[in-house]
Amino acid sequence: MKRFTRLEEIRRLDPYRDASEIYRLSSAYEFPWDYTRALELALYRTYAVPSIGRLLAETAELTGRAQKRYDDTTLLLDAIVEHGFRSAEGRTAVRRINQMHRSYEITNEDMRYVLCTFVVMPKRWIDAYGWRRLSRHEIVAAAEHYRTLGRHMGIQDIPGSYEEFEALLDAYEEAHFAWDAGARRVSDATLDLMASWYPRPLAPLLRTSTRALLDDRLLRAFRYAPPSPATRALVRRGVRARGRFVRLMPPRRTPHHARQNREVKGYPDGYRLERLGTWPVPGVRGCPVRHLDVTAGE
Repeated sequence: MKRFTRLEEIRRLDPYRDASEIYRLSSAYEFPWDYTRALELALYRTYAVPSIGRLLAETAELTGRAQKRYDDTTLLLDAIVEHGFRSAEGRTAVRRINQMHRSYEITNEDMRYVLCTFVVMPKRWIDAYGWRRLSRHEIVAAAEHYRTLGRHMGIQDIPGSYEEFEALLDAYEEAHFAWDAGARRVSDATLDLMASWYPRPLAPLLRTSTRALLDDRLLRAFRYAPPSPATRALVRRGVRARGRFVRLMPPRRTPHHARQNREVKGYPDGYRLERLGTWPVPGVRGCPVRHLDVTAGE
């Protein structure tokens, strides 16, 4: 099997009709490590929107139970990618996601912004650090995959293309990124969680390295001192070097799904999708967005 054989397979598929299959091939075979890092940072940057970061701080899901929150989010999204929206696992995962969101008052605009991060940040990460850039087929397919997820979540006015997702994300961050003390606590807890996955003496280095991968807009929102230009250049060159090394390796022959990541630590004896996530007592108003009946499939 040659290095670009799977890319050729992807290009033979239809990026609209076969969107989720293309996304699965890209994330589980071509870029599993990169998609993991990119989606971690995608979720992380949403905390800089005060309405999102403050809610997470109030629920203590990321300040008091960071590992569980990370695991549950990873496993629920991964089940949809691995098994598809029409599968029993995919339906269960979407149902759990919707049940959790209904318990909080979350605006459609914030939900849509989070969806945008899932589409935009992996492309930006992989184009900067991956062993190759994403093909147009993969870009279109990723946008379509998350458009489907957004419809199942009842999100309104979903962008129609990658370019629209990107424009909305940049405009939303320009308008809404701001300081919030609760969001900063969530950010600190997330950096602590990421550092905890490695030997303790490396923790300060890992926190600094992670901040070196953040853009200035995000650093300002959390009021982090920017890393020195030398630190930022060293870290980013190191991640790019990893991508060049991966390019020289034989292509992956078996899929690597997010549930297999070493960072998922909370379920050594296995898990049931229907039991993942939080079980908050719904408020009077709940989540204002309309949720679809996911039992009907796509």
